[in-house]
Amino acid sequence: MKYLSLVFALLFCALSVTYAQDKKPAIQAFGGATPEDRGSTRVLYWSTEKNVPLGQLAIDFGRPVWKKEYENVAAFDGFTKGKVWRFGKDFWTTLDTGLPLKIAGKDIPPGLYYLGLHRSEDGATWSLAFVDPVKARKAMLDAFMMDKATVEFKVPVTTEKAATSADKLTVLLTAGKENIKEVTLKINWGTLQLSVPIQVSVSM
Repeated sequence: MKYLSLVFALLFCALSVTYAQDKKPAIQAFGGATPEDRGSTRVLYWSTEKNVPLGQLAIDFGRPVWKKEYENVAAFDGFTKGKVWRFGKDFWTTLDTGLPLKIAGKDIPPGLYYLGLHRSEDGATWSLAFVDPVKARKAMLDAFMMDKATVEFKVPVTTEKAATSADKLTVLLTAGKENIKEVTLKINWGTLQLSVPIQVSVSM
């Protein structure tokens, strides 16, 4: 009897250890081991007469790698049509502007915005999707939970034919040469290329 009790006790301990090893901790922490691959693009307006800044706008974004399988139209349509893509990698893609903007005719007040990309159900059109960071933080949302975020409004962007395929997501803000208040936002990822005009309100 003592022998059987010892066997059962050892078996119970072994099972308990195995269960403890398999059970995930209640809270886990991710990231921080290596620097994230992020890009940043901005336009800064500077007064050469007064030698002071007049304001700026900037977009900060993670850089996901384009995969060959995305060139399969059915696969690409499957994860983009009728959905809001996180538009980046890891932390949120952000637009931070200290100046009033008009993006594709939509007035955008100065502030910080989280950005996503929305594709229509039929796949014909794309739009920039604007998320309120305050609401996203309150709901404890990470960028990979974009489908649960409330989109405050969308701004249409134009699809263009990409001259080359971009291995990683590339986002560029470029001020016009003739009119520096006319800025172009270009998004290039793999064979996908989008653009949208931005009018910047800045006192010269």
